[in-house]
Amino acid sequence: MAAITYSDIDPRKKAFIFELDDVLYPAKDYYYQVYYLFANLLEYTELNSAAQTTELMINTYNTKGNAEVYNELVAKLKIDEKYRDKLEIMLLTARLPLKLLLYQNMLNFMQEVVTDRKKLFIVTNGNPQLQLNKLRQVEWHGLQPYLTCYFTEETLPKPEPDALYLLMKEHDLERRDLMMIAGAETDLICAETCGIDHISVKEIISLN
Repeated sequence: MAAITYSDIDPRKKAFIFELDDVLYPAKDYYYQVYYLFANLLEYTELNSAAQTTELMINTYNTKGNAEVYNELVAKLKIDEKYRDKLEIMLLTARLPLKLLLYQNMLNFMQEVVTDRKKLFIVTNGNPQLQLNKLRQVEWHGLQPYLTCYFTEETLPKPEPDALYLLMKEHDLERRDLMMIAGAETDLICAETCGIDHISVKEIISLN
């Protein structure tokens, strides 16, 4: 099945809403780089193998999620608890070695939205400081001036639709004007609760 492109979308839509992680770019690209930086810090201070630490962190992220990564370091490598805060700070503030790259099909889609003079919104769950740090390190290819971001922690996280109602109010938009590119189930529920059209991110990008 061919990927959906911007030309397939109802031309009456005036604005498009995206999550950040795993919708615009692969979230793992951020976490893997932070783990690499943290592992090298541990190698310098504790003489642990950076390669071994990075591998364990990445494997744990893929099987159990980021929240369990440090617990596995303690359990498997006997890493001291005193470094837990350092990892949490690095996740919020790290400067990455490499820029975060948008999914190519998503970049193409967003560029066509801008060319057609429609609006782009990012409505993202999660810690606002963390999400902002990610946003700052994406390679946007000149899209930054056309992006407006809402951090749902400042209202209520998705699937609650509060951020969407705020967005519509502040930008004089109606439900029929909007299209959400849904990633997680929370996006889908949020869109349906608010009564706006949605398509799955998987219909635009090809996930291998």
